[in-house]
Amino acid sequence: MAVETQPRTEAPKPIDRSYMDTSVRPGDDFFEYANGTWLKNTTIPDDEAGWGGFTEVRDRNLAVLHEILEDAARRPGNLVGDLYASGMDEAGIERAGLASVADIIRRADALADRAELPRLLGWLRRRGVNAALTTRVMPDAFESQRNIVHIAQSGLGLPDRDYYLKDDPKSREIQDKYRAHLAAMFVLLGEDEGPAVAHAAAVYELEHALATAQMPRVEQRDPYKVNNPTTRAQLDEQAPGFDWDAYLGEVGTPEVTDLNVRQPTYLGTLAQQVKDRPLDEWRTYLRARIINAFAQFLPKRFEDTRFDFYGRVLVGQAAQKPRWKRVLEIVDGELGDPLGQLYVAKAFPPEAKKRILDLVADLRAVLRDRIDSLDWMGDETKKAARKKLDAFAVKMGYPDRWRDFSALALDRGAYVDNAMKAQLFNLDYEIDKLQRPVDRHEWLMSAPTVNAYYYPPRNEIVFPAGILQPPFFYADADAAVNYGAIGAVIGHEMTHGYDDQGSQFDEVGNLRNWWTEDDRKTFTSRTDIVVKQFDEYEPLPGLHVNGKLCLGENIADLGGVRIAYAALERYLAREGEPAPIDGFTARQRFFLGYGQGGWRSKLRDEAQRVRLTIDPHSPGRYRVLGPLSNMPEFFDTFGRDGTAMERPAELRPTIW
Repeated sequence: MAVETQPRTEAPKPIDRSYMDTSVRPGDDFFEYANGTWLKNTTIPDDEAGWGGFTEVRDRNLAVLHEILEDAARRPGNLVGDLYASGMDEAGIERAGLASVADIIRRADALADRAELPRLLGWLRRRGVNAALTTRVMPDAFESQRNIVHIAQSGLGLPDRDYYLKDDPKSREIQDKYRAHLAAMFVLLGEDEGPAVAHAAAVYELEHALATAQMPRVEQRDPYKVNNPTTRAQLDEQAPGFDWDAYLGEVGTPEVTDLNVRQPTYLGTLAQQVKDRPLDEWRTYLRARIINAFAQFLPKRFEDTRFDFYGRVLVGQAAQKPRWKRVLEIVDGELGDPLGQLYVAKAFPPEAKKRILDLVADLRAVLRDRIDSLDWMGDETKKAARKKLDAFAVKMGYPDRWRDFSALALDRGAYVDNAMKAQLFNLDYEIDKLQRPVDRHEWLMSAPTVNAYYYPPRNEIVFPAGILQPPFFYADADAAVNYGAIGAVIGHEMTHGYDDQGSQFDEVGNLRNWWTEDDRKTFTSRTDIVVKQFDEYEPLPGLHVNGKLCLGENIADLGGVRIAYAALERYLAREGEPAPIDGFTARQRFFLGYGQGGWRSKLRDEAQRVRLTIDPHSPGRYRVLGPLSNMPEFFDTFGRDGTAMERPAELRPTIW
């Protein structure tokens, strides 16, 4: 089973001159100045949608995880090894064929009464198939210490409602190729080409009807729009005729009396579709959703057909990732804590955690000072903002206690069966949260994940060990680089507590207004400048950044780099000015650390198109240029020889 593993890049230097294009003046285009030669010389690997700082460290982490899983697979009887081994057993996957999934499809094909459709949708949700809607157990936004059921729109095969509603040539091309993909899947399920094409059209039309009613992503950024406390009786009024008792009973939450409906209008449309849409169309739609949910666990012909559309067409990948990487992603997704324990023991020394926590303390102190000195915020709101900052929880590296997976039993049998068992185990764990208060020790990402997050209901910032690696954090680099790289990420996550969404949650994580009316108006007027700035950026001809969709991340980027820079100044005042390194001052190394870190990236046009539609993050280039163009400190650092980036004073948003 063993496959030789080598990451595609070595850990980068803290500042790499070979990446730079010094023919560009830093104040004219700092992204090109910091990364121009790297951009020209770097080819995106065939099996990737993009390449850069994030993917490089992820690739190195995957090499470590691969060694861990190969070792675990040699010792039957451990969860991560058993799931990995079953996923790598291609011959066994071919022998198992469609047996388990065929049983699920037969259940959908047997639907004979539309009154039974809600029960079937709940039964499918329990088996990992999100058809038409989905449920999650999460904190109540208005009472964050308790968990409740959240019901949300779902069930589309394309990435977003806009893919169904846009009528430009590229959108129509993708719609046509999606229908062709659906038809190809139906043929693999045994249909002749003619019926398969007709069934694909029927699925597309049903999904189009659902998409038309779904809440746009920009609207979902308003936490009040997606938090709608609803009683069980009100649920019947919102979606008349839909058997919620049957649906919730099959999901595993029959006793629910109050819940949150994230998109109330959508439920009314869904109930009408259940009433009016021919049953045969629903059966066909459910077959499509079932095979889509399980194709990655099935014989090669299903996995390849899925990749042809979701990989080649949507994001422009020329080749699939190696099988071990695809299986590893499933192991990480389903068994995050058991795998994370093994990763931390191998790749994250305790001293790294301490150095990062020292950085957090520095940035927290700076943010407090900045809140105190804001000239646009009144004393009452400042007091509440400080209270929230003081209550920030910080999780670094890995959980204080690991989740117990001892009740989950896997084997070396069919991959799809193991995946179903793990998914069901995780769903039952989630449902069980309804019986207890919110666990503030829980993590929403696994320890090896190359990412970080702020979670409003728990007012916490979380940094998995996976991101605490170069080019984000260097255990032996000078402070300036670490402040510019991981420091800006820490500041970014802190600022999320005060962005357009996070600022609406209080110090204990409740959705509650703690602002005066005048201060909120001033805040909004300043964030409007950010929206307009990023609306101007055009990553692809005719396709602009959606400033409203990306507002929270752009506020956090701007706040993060400002806070990190102020923290560096605080450090230099305390420790003294160091001598230049490689010809760069500490402040220059700060900005180079920021520009050459995670935002150094290239992306295929197809993947860029998807991200501009669904991703709340701006492209990497603009995550560098956008914030720095608003910072006089940046232009002071590199001198005024080149200032094309610099925005007029009246167009520079100063928020945090």
